[in-house]
Formats: sequence, structure tokens, C-alpha cells
Amino acid sequence: MNARPIRLVFCLAGLVFLDRGLGAATLRVPREFASIQSAIAVAAQGDTILVAAGTYRERLILREGLILRSEGDDRRGAIGLWRAEATILDGRGGRGPGVTMAAGATLDGFTVTGVGSYDDKLWQHHHDTQGREQSHEHIGQPGDAGIAVGTDCLVQHNIVHHIGSTGIAIQGSVAPLILGNVCHRNMGGGIGAMDGTTARIEANVCFENFHAGIGCRAASPLLKDNVCHGNIRGGIGISEGSSPSVTGNRCFSNRRAGIGIRTGADTRPVVEDNSCTNNAMAGIGVEEGARPRLVRNRVHGNALPAIAVTGGAEAWIEGNDLARDGGTPPLLVVLGDSRAVITGNRLRGGGVAGIMVKGRAEIRNNHFVGNGPTAKPPANQAVWAQSGAEVHCSGNRIEGWKQVLTQAQDAKVTAVDNAWVGYSR
Repeated sequence: MNARPIRLVFCLAGLVFLDRGLGAATLRVPREFASIQSAIAVAAQGDTILVAAGTYRERLILREGLILRSEGDDRRGAIGLWRAEATILDGRGGRGPGVTMAAGATLDGFTVTGVGSYDDKLWQHHHDTQGREQSHEHIGQPGDAGIAVGTDCLVQHNIVHHIGSTGIAIQGSVAPLILGNVCHRNMGGGIGAMDGTTARIEANVCFENFHAGIGCRAASPLLKDNVCHGNIRGGIGISEGSSPSVTGNRCFSNRRAGIGIRTGADTRPVVEDNSCTNNAMAGIGVEEGARPRLVRNRVHGNALPAIAVTGGAEAWIEGNDLARDGGTPPLLVVLGDSRAVITGNRLRGGGVAGIMVKGRAEIRNNHFVGNGPTAKPPANQAVWAQSGAEVHCSGNRIEGWKQVLTQAQDAKVTAVDNAWVGYSR
């Protein structure tokens, strides 16, 4: 009979027998190993390291194919899984990221905190000023992240907070799964997807981060079913040649836009079936020459336009539901030499205009539902073509607006086959 290979490991807890004859082993911290990193050092690919609840003053470097998991089931705690809230990696006094992932490794159910310097006074100042003093150059820089991801791996059910830079930073031409994490009060973004990653970023909650809840810089991940709220910049930020698929996300009560898209013609995200509500600026903001497709989004109750296309951007805007109960800003604007095709949308509410254009726009087959004619300002016009605009309106249904179409003397406007109901002039 062939003897099964057995490895003997000496650790602070005594002798540990890892039986390789039956496949992967389970190592337990602190029962068998005094520290998590000491367990990682002797574990083999496919092993599971189970960590009991407690606080561990460590910054970890994983190894290929390991599963690092907190003990416990998946019952909920206050903001995440209970086992993640109870099993804390405190990086104070260490160097490097809180956790550095490895190929095929899994990090499941930890709180990661204390990496870098969190500055509450600075956070509060930029919160109060809505991020107006933050420069674009610093957005997306990872520094020492809470969790650094540079390979294909799984990061799930973790809570990352009060990090001096990005909560979870993903870099390079890799496709990890980032699933069900909570990232809050970090001094960078909650999750940063950078430098070519095609990560799947799904069902995460990112709130009160110093930059965006989720940021994409020169990357094209899938962003699906995430919740981003209360962040100092946008809920989701997309820039510098990023072309992610952005679907099913909820972005609300952010200090700037719900979804912000900028930086050049190579920034071409597809943004569909998202909800952007009650943000302090636009629901979806497009600027600096970006070229997104905005399809079937629900954009309600934002302080500025539901959708704003400015700064030479080009946008395809189709099938969205845009609404606001009050306020002066238009529901949709196309400004600053920008272009847009606006088709099949529903625009509900008041303000100075349903759509205001100082660029070029094709406005077709939309349904405008106004608040009804009033004797008081604002002008409440369905379409407002400002000086220099080029606008073509066709197949629209316009009802309940005080004015249907207003144009500056030098604007070029054509209007055919529109149905106008319940207007005063």
C-alpha cells in the first residue's frame, strides 16, 4: 500500500497535521495558527483558511488558489454579513495594501480598515463643498488600497472602510469578480476599476466615499446591481476611455451626479436600466467629449437636469423616464457644442424646459407631460432652442406645457408630425 503524504507544520499552537491524501485542507486561525499570514505561508493551493471572529493587526498577501474566509454563516449584520463585521483586519502600523490578492484566491467576509490615513476633517470639508475643489488628476489613484486586486480572483462579502485611499482597487487586464462588498468612508473611491480591467463588479454597496462610489478609469468592467449613495462625487464615475456596461445600479443622494461620464470620445459606456434619484446635481451627467448610450434609465428628482450633455459630448438617449416635481432646471439639456439623439423618452414635470438645446439635437417620438399652464414663471416650455442651436423635432407628443417650442432668432429648428395637447400658445 502506498503511504499518503503528510506534511508536519510547527506553529505557535503546536503540531498541525495537513493530510494531503484526501485533497485540500482546512487551516484554522487562531486555533491552529496565531496569525493569518502564518497560515497563508504554509497553505497550499485549494486550501481553506477559516478565521474566527476577532481583530487581527495584519496586512495580508494571499497566495495562489487559497480561500480565506471568516467563520460563520451568511446572516445579516448592521451593514453587511455578521461574520464580516465581527472579523476585522486592522492595518494600522503596517505597509502596503490591507490585502493583496493572488491568482485564483478568494477573500470572503472580512472587515478591512486602518490602511493609510483617513482624514475626517478633509472628508467633511469636501462633502460640504460638493467636491468642487477636488481635481480630476487625483481621482482613481489607488495608493495603498484596502484590497488590491491585480489578478483574476474572487472578493466577496467584505466591508472596507476608513481607508486612506481606494477601498477596493482593481488594476490591469484582469477579470476578477467583486461581489457583495460594502465600501464606505474611504479617502478615494469605494471601488476603483483602472487600467484595462474587465472585472465583474456586482451587488456592492458604496457610500460616503471621498470620490465616487465606483470609479472607472481607462477600464471596461461590468457594473451590475450596485448601490451607490451619499458619495462626495458621483455614485458612479466613468472616465478616460472607459467603456463599461452599467446596468441595474441604484445611484441616489450623491453630492454630485448619480452617474458622471467624461473625458474624450473613447469613453463610450452603455448605461441602461439604472435608477438615478435625488442627487445634488444631474441624475446623469455627460461632458468633455464622452459618447455614451443612455437607455431605459429612471432619472427622478435630481436637483439639476435629469440628463445633462455638455462640453462637446455626444449621447444617444433612448427610452428613459425623466421626472422632477418642481424646480427651475430643464429635465434634459444639450449644451456647449454637444450633440444628442433623444428618442422614445418620457419627460414629466416642470422647470424652464423639458429639453433645452444649445448644441445639436434630434428630438423624436418622446412624450412630454408638463405640470400644466400656469400664470407664474418659469416659462415652462417643452423645447427651448437657444442661440446657435440646431434642432429637429418629429413624432413627439407634448401635453400640459405652458409653451410648446421656443427658439432664439438664429436657432435652426424644424418640427414635423408632433402632437400638441393642452398648451396655452
